[in-house]
Amino acid sequence: MTRLSAGEKPPQFILFSFDGVGVSENWDLFLETAEQSDARFSALMTGLYFLTDDNKHEYQGPRHAPGESSLAFGGTRVEVIEQIEYLNRTWYGGHEMGTHYVGHFCAGTRYPGRDWSTEDWDHELTQFFRLMTDWRELNNIRTGPDLAFGPEVVKGGRTQCLEGGMGELFPALGRHNMTWDSSKAAQKAGVYWPTKVGSIWEFPVPYVWSPPLQAQQTALDYNFWVSVNGGHDRRADSARIAKVVTGTYDYMFTRAFEGNRAPLVIANHLNDWNGNAFNPPTVRFMADKCAMAEVVCATYQDVIAWMELQDPAVLQQWTSRAPVAVDATR
Repeated sequence: MTRLSAGEKPPQFILFSFDGVGVSENWDLFLETAEQSDARFSALMTGLYFLTDDNKHEYQGPRHAPGESSLAFGGTRVEVIEQIEYLNRTWYGGHEMGTHYVGHFCAGTRYPGRDWSTEDWDHELTQFFRLMTDWRELNNIRTGPDLAFGPEVVKGGRTQCLEGGMGELFPALGRHNMTWDSSKAAQKAGVYWPTKVGSIWEFPVPYVWSPPLQAQQTALDYNFWVSVNGGHDRRADSARIAKVVTGTYDYMFTRAFEGNRAPLVIANHLNDWNGNAFNPPTVRFMADKCAMAEVVCATYQDVIAWMELQDPAVLQQWTSRAPVAVDATR
């Protein structure tokens, strides 16, 4: 962490984050790749995975019945312990732990996150932190390791399906001493610097030009999937999906690195969607770019700390620059 001199370029930050982080071979793959390429990422935990299926009634989402959710819970006691082991491994690897909340109530379900009030988000976060701290007692688990970190390390996250308004969500984040969010699809095209809304730094999911698609695209793996084939599991499309992901990420990176140096948000899941079409190209992007000079693959808290260290006038010369990766020419 150093202060920029006048005329000095910022590092090109890349912010890899993973929604949900359930146990999978892809989690191993990113942990190993990050270690090899000196990268740090943000693991956004789903509260459901702290509860066994038998104890799902211990969670109650806003205006939902106890034990109701849109995703599966943590499975057996053995599976919950394995989840804790992976979370610890991630923490000890130097990565950031954030939240992906709990029930995953998206549009199409009864009372989805887009309709929640500040009190609803506050309730959901209270539920998340209770599951995180009390998972042993709630599941009557006496074996395996303790969770290696506490709620105080969780400073931000991403809501389910990018839902929830800033006016409702951000006050709840503040009540829980959180400082950042990466839930909003960008309000304007391109890659640009994060902004502070009240006490919360907002890192939007980029909406950029995608050369392979020849169209504007929200740069989230699920959204790529919908754009390519409507979100259908067609293995024949896997190679094309990989080319879309690689081509879009490379374009975003080149424009930012050569232009405004805005932090690059890479929003991803560990899911094996469409024959695991998304994770291998994202792993290759991590391995290729994080090893480059002037590139720092960091966490949201890292970037906030770096920005707050800078001379405001020097930093403003960069943060005021126009978005890049807006279209085929800029």
